[in-house]
Amino acid sequence: MTATMPQAVRPSCPVISVRNLSKAYPLRAWWGGKANVFRAVHDVSFDIAPGETLGLVGESGSGKSTIGRAVTMLNPPTSGTVTFEGTDLAKLAPRAMRRMRSRIQTVFQDPYAALNPRMSVGAYVAEAFRLHRPHMGAPERRAAVAHLFERVGLDPAFMGRFPHQFSGGQRQRICIARAIALNPSFIVADEPIAALDVSIQAQVVNLLQDLQADLGLSYLFISHDLRMVRYLCHRVAVLWRGRIVELAESDQLYEDPRHPYTQRLLSAVPLPDPVAERTRLAALGPEPLGERQPGDLVEVAPGHWVASDD
Repeated sequence: MTATMPQAVRPSCPVISVRNLSKAYPLRAWWGGKANVFRAVHDVSFDIAPGETLGLVGESGSGKSTIGRAVTMLNPPTSGTVTFEGTDLAKLAPRAMRRMRSRIQTVFQDPYAALNPRMSVGAYVAEAFRLHRPHMGAPERRAAVAHLFERVGLDPAFMGRFPHQFSGGQRQRICIARAIALNPSFIVADEPIAALDVSIQAQVVNLLQDLQADLGLSYLFISHDLRMVRYLCHRVAVLWRGRIVELAESDQLYEDPRHPYTQRLLSAVPLPDPVAERTRLAALGPEPLGERQPGDLVEVAPGHWVASDD
């Protein structure tokens, strides 16, 4: 990707702006050999506007979660910049970054792993207030947590229970309540519905939409579920081998995929008609990707960007 992000790819007044983000991990050198690095993400750039949801899709190992953790500085990038509401996060001191985390939150894939099994769920949500708003008294914190439970569709009477007493969907609602407790403007939703039943997935996605409408939240929505991504996201970025290979409005990308990898990815979504399914797969032909590496993004239609061949 080019060093300067094309203007047409940038939403006006983005809440978060990522430029040339790369993440590499050192590899151990064996038997006196030369140490090397593994490049998980290379030269990724995108913007997310206030109230917008950007979907990030790709196969396992493509670097989706790495980008999510790098954007929130949970695992800082090797190079590149992440600017949140005009502030370069990489330049913040640890104390300033802790204060900034009230505005940037993450909802993880496994809600049970995110919860403390020895802490009641009410105390877990109240921890955000205790750490970031120490002036709040205990009764005020309890009232705030009760309001959050109601907002995510849970009975406040459950606040004294422990994580093992809830279903997977209820646990994810508790994690979402914790995420919105401090009125953030940006949330990274890293596969938040992957561990849930299909019927519960729709409920959680609808909850995320309602919260976005009420609070003006911006999401980076990471998922394997291509149908849910189309339903929820305004724009979609397709990640392959650590690079963005296609970026477009959701309907435009799904109806007119241009990059061969995007076409292959969308073909993995089965059609209910077996004849149409066989015809579609046959039209794709043999695997066209080989070992080539994606190049710079070029605009093939208004607002539709596709990686060129190197």
